[in-house]
Amino acid sequence: QVQLVESGGGLVQAGGSLRLSCAASAGEFKLNTLGWYRQSEGKQRELVANVNSVGLTKYADSVKGRFTISRDNAKNTVSLQMNSLKPDDTAVYYCHAEGLYSADGDVVTWGVPYWGRGTQVTVSS
Repeated sequence: QVQLVESGGGLVQAGGSLRLSCAASAGEFKLNTLGWYRQSEGKQRELVANVNSVGLTKYADSVKGRFTISRDNAKNTVSLQMNSLKPDDTAVYYCHAEGLYSADGDVVTWGVPYWGRGTQVTVSS
């Protein structure tokens, strides 16, 4: 039902920037929340940022002021602008979606996460 495809990862020097993009598709349905998680080796996957269908955003404290999430509902994409990158930002970044709705707004699924395959972000010192 739901497919999420990330792009934009890569290797950057500390202080540099990257922009991640995720193309979302959900067939005949719409997605409520879109965002990004990340996972470093030996650590749990953690929320980086997300945005819901009406533009409400949430950021991890560690990225506030550095990262900006944006959503284009017409194109069905979500992006993460990552500035002032630090080595601690090194991780696999996963596009995330949750909350599936019909075209007329009825809830289809809730509390079921969907994941992209992930894209590697490496920040060197």
